[in-house]
Amino acid sequence: MPIIRLIDAINEIVGRIVSVAAIVFAGIIIYDVTMRYFLGQPTRWSFDVTKQLYGFYFIMLGGYALRHQAHVRVDLLTARMGHTMRRWTEILGYLIFFFPFAWIFARRSWDFAMTSWNQGEVTYGAVQLPVYPLKMAMFAAAVLLLIQGISEVLKLLLDKTDHLENLEPMDVR
Repeated sequence: MPIIRLIDAINEIVGRIVSVAAIVFAGIIIYDVTMRYFLGQPTRWSFDVTKQLYGFYFIMLGGYALRHQAHVRVDLLTARMGHTMRRWTEILGYLIFFFPFAWIFARRSWDFAMTSWNQGEVTYGAVQLPVYPLKMAMFAAAVLLLIQGISEVLKLLLDKTDHLENLEPMDVR
């Protein structure tokens, strides 16, 4: 389905772009350590910048992780089920748990971001960085997670789930 390919492609692109943030914050940490311990001139801004970059990195990869089935799963019940039962159990799990959580996450993070934006919220460190971009990223991440959940449910409904193909029912002898 084109919608599945589009959603998967969006989260794939976002995941690959955001993964560069790890290189950037690692570089900043190395720079700060070098300045602090070898040159005796610590930076005032690096801790706050790396904290925000890590938060951005961590939050923005949720949809990408779901696309690649990298989220923690509890397969204690589904491991004993056949393929069809496992598919329907996963669909129910998305409907009962995932979508309500993702919706609340999106709604609350939007409110959180708008409050921060309206207040002009900044960090409390030596260098006052704006906080609202990170909080807006939370909303974007929630939307990416929500739409990836839609893609995953569509794959389950259409029986296009490669990750379920490799699982065999557990022997309960």
